[in-house]
Order: sequence, then C-alpha cells, then structure tokens
Amino acid sequence: MRIGGEIKKPYNNPTEWLLRVKELNYSTVHAPIGTDASYEDKKAYLDCARDNDILIGEVGVWRNPISPNNVEAKANIEYCKECLALADELQANCCVNIVGSRGDIWDGFYKENYDEDVYALIVDTTRDIIDSVNPKYTFYTLEPMPWMIPDSPDTYLKLIKDIDRKAFGVHLDFTNMINSPIRYLKSDEFIEECFKKLGPYTKSIHAKDAIMEKAYPCVIREVMPGKGEFNFRRIVRLIDKLGDDIPVFVEHLNSHEEYMEASSFIRETAISEGIKVI
Repeated sequence: MRIGGEIKKPYNNPTEWLLRVKELNYSTVHAPIGTDASYEDKKAYLDCARDNDILIGEVGVWRNPISPNNVEAKANIEYCKECLALADELQANCCVNIVGSRGDIWDGFYKENYDEDVYALIVDTTRDIIDSVNPKYTFYTLEPMPWMIPDSPDTYLKLIKDIDRKAFGVHLDFTNMINSPIRYLKSDEFIEECFKKLGPYTKSIHAKDAIMEKAYPCVIREVMPGKGEFNFRRIVRLIDKLGDDIPVFVEHLNSHEEYMEASSFIRETAISEGIKVI
C-alpha cells in the first residue's frame, strides 16, 4: 500500500517538492505539474519521483465534459485529453475525473444527470477521450459521486462494459457512494461489495470517513479518516488485497497538518494490521 494526499505548502522545483513529499511521508502523489509544463520540467519531476520510489498515482481533471453549454463542453473534453496525455507521459496510475453534470454547477446534482441520453453521452465522450489519446501506460477513470453515475458498484461495472475500452479503469471512492442511510448503516457490507466487484479494475483510491447526523430528511457528512464511523481496520485489509503499489489518497482537508494527521492514521492502522506500507 502507498499513501498520499495533497501538498498544501508551495514548491518551485523538484528539490522543494521532494522535501514536501518526505515531510508528509507520502509514497504516492498527485501529479506535481500541470498540462502546461515544459518537457524539461515533466522529465525533471518524473526522474525525481522514480529516483525516490514515489508513485505518481493520479492526474486530476475536475472539469465538466458533458456541460449543457456546448462551447464549455468542447473545451473541457480537450482538457480531459490533455490530462490523460500528461498521465500517460508521467506513467501515472490513472487520470481521474467525474462524469460531469447537466447543469450550471460542474459537479452538481440535477435530475438530467440520470437521463438515458445523458448516459449515452457519457459513454461516447469517454470513448472519445480515450481513443484520441490511446494511452499506453495509464487509465482514464471516473470518480463515483453521490448524485451522478457511477453511484454504485453495479453502475460502474455497467460503464466498464458499455465503454468497452482497455484503458478505462476504476477510481474507487467508496465514501462518495454512501448516499443513503442503509448504505451508511451497513457500511462494512457496502464497502466490501465495492472492493469485491471493482477491485480488479481499481487504479487509485480515495480514503475518507463519514458521519450521519440526526437531521431531516438525511445528512451524511464526509470527515477525516478516523473521525467517523467506518471500520478502517477492515478497509485497509481490503485495500491490501489489491497489491503493494495501490495508491491511497486522503483528500478535502484544509492544512498541511490535517493531511499529515489523516495519512498517518491510515498508515498506522495498516501497520497495526501487519500490512506492508511502502
């Protein structure tokens, strides 16, 4: 298992970046540079990562390729392709995005997100992104979300079948799919289902926790690993079955110190279970 997360402190070159990575004790990272970086900068960061046994786990897109604004959608699709090409150049485990939304908010909840024609658009758009880049080393993945597909292991499996591309993989965020009281209350069983069905296709994992509040009609709130109700001893054992080099990222935290606390919690939990942490 490899553990990483965001780097909040600034850096200007591979040497400074490496100091930040080591300070946080990460062994996997998000891409340290963007699509506009020069060939020389890409090579310098990639060489630094390789020389220090640091896995570049994912390149994030975070744009809406199915926006109802056609001009915006076209630009975002091109950016998806650029990010996938960067991930391939860096030999990252994956390039990750969400499917997007059919409204003004790029990651928002809209009933149109579940329309049949939108599903077809997602399949066609994802195929176009992958086919245009034809990656050799990396995978294009879609992070699950509570209010758009894939929002369950079965809908992700359906996407895999319908997209039908070898370079399409799984980014596993089990917390994002816990979008109902029953999934929260039976989180052990649901998370195990996620790993059983999606584990063979998984290229990267986001590890988060959650709390359900006594509020109406229902509030399930994401929290730092170890601050909620998930059984992380069981979770790290499930992750370990995927192999030594699976990247596990903590996210959505506010400071360097919080990232250190969250990543340390997962590392210490894994070690306590006798799991190898690189």
